Amino acid sequence: MIDKRVASLAEAVQGLADGSTVLVGGFGAAGVPVELVHAVLDQGARDLTIVTNNAGAGETDVAALIREHRVRKIICSYPRSAGSIWFEEFYRAGDIELELVPQGTLSERMRAAGAGLGGFFTPAGADSLLARGKEVRMIAGRRHVFEEPLRGDLALVKALRADRWGNLVYNKAARNFGPTMATAAEVTAVQVREFVELGDLDAEAVVTPGIFVDRVVEVAE
Repeated sequence: MIDKRVASLAEAVQGLADGSTVLVGGFGAAGVPVELVHAVLDQGARDLTIVTNNAGAGETDVAALIREHRVRKIICSYPRSAGSIWFEEFYRAGDIELELVPQGTLSERMRAAGAGLGGFFTPAGADSLLARGKEVRMIAGRRHVFEEPLRGDLALVKALRADRWGNLVYNKAARNFGPTMATAAEVTAVQVREFVELGDLDAEAVVTPGIFVDRVVEVAE
């Protein structure tokens, strides 16, 4: 019997090794799997590469991982935002690496990984420092830069509901990077507000099929 439900946040992130790449969903404060990120904090893995939209703010989730010296490198689109004090402090001190990726490119690199593609050409950033060291070619009279797939060892995703097979539906904009990240990681761990019975989710509303999900834990609002 397929049952991807786990009993605790700790079980959802178990096995994460030092040096792993972790994909963390969220856009601003929408859809951030805060409790799963804090479970990684408790789990103790270090030297992590974090892939996310922005580098955290305040004292929670990604910012907390940075504060506790767990992050070696961050790959994101917006490293500085209101309250991103820990990233700024560590970056100025040379204690964290940064790879800037245009937002659409970030999502497409993960989509390419999930689809088994070898990469793609995009005009985004082709005329900037972001193209340094990468292949650039003219396509239809416009410069394009080659971007490689972006894979993760663990994806942390927040959804609204799931069944025991791991089929997911999301809450509006909280969906953001979740569906893409779920396809691009070796292990996908998801926190949901509630579990429902098989058949209770409208098949046409399922955004992430359970085949892309490995562990689901319920976290009440």
